[in-house]
Amino acid sequence: MKNVDNKVVKGFGEEWDSYNQSTLSEIEAKDLFNRYFNIFPDNFLQNNKVGIDIGCGSGRWAKQIAPLVKELHCVDASDQALGIAKKNLADFDNCIFYHINTDALESLNKTFDFGYSLGVLHHIPDTNKALTDSVSVLKEGAPFLLYLYFAFDNKPFWYRVFWKISEPIRYILSRTSFPVRKSITTLIALFIYFPLSRLALIFDKLGIKFDNMPLSSYKDTSFYTMRTDALDRFGTRLEQRFTKKEICSMMQNAGLTNIEFSKDIPYWTALGYKK
Repeated sequence: MKNVDNKVVKGFGEEWDSYNQSTLSEIEAKDLFNRYFNIFPDNFLQNNKVGIDIGCGSGRWAKQIAPLVKELHCVDASDQALGIAKKNLADFDNCIFYHINTDALESLNKTFDFGYSLGVLHHIPDTNKALTDSVSVLKEGAPFLLYLYFAFDNKPFWYRVFWKISEPIRYILSRTSFPVRKSITTLIALFIYFPLSRLALIFDKLGIKFDNMPLSSYKDTSFYTMRTDALDRFGTRLEQRFTKKEICSMMQNAGLTNIEFSKDIPYWTALGYKK
């Protein structure tokens, strides 16, 4: 059985087709990129390096990486998402696209100098296997950047309760048609994400501690990003969450070493090197 949920893939294709990131400002795009790549070694982002983007989606991360490297191989299970990525990356002649899932990575018959998969593998049925398959195509010593949804293991009990209350909404909403999902998640972004994030911004300006406020990570983002992420959060049928300890163990089992976790949001972003 293939390690892919076709309904989840279809949903993300619809998401990236609707929110193709083309209207996102360059400043915000760079800021979002840096949130993940602030722990990535710069010496692997050079014009003699060949990398792989596993679950490229709209190509928003690839757009930042492609100008820096020799080649970037962009992989996604959604043909619809790949179509968006090709449009967004049309200015780069060093991007190569593959419509495959993680099971088929070995069919590339190629190893890479670096790789990354951000916010993707937790939407695949067997995240452990998907991670192992992803690491298998790296050269020895190659860095791999990973972002998986955290299990709120660094948050207080009430924060986890807040999430549990929202989970039935995701379960029901993710099984509706795309127009319904998009409309309702836009309302969620407007009436929940926006007010809480702007309250966090006010607290920040006043010097009030707000680290555990839900959605405070959106205090500096646009409403466009809030809409995108609300759809990403509430619109997917399959969402898995992991503790820092679990992710570290998964990365080690996949063949990564010298594992380092980012101390900043989003949680958990981790870097490891292929043994």
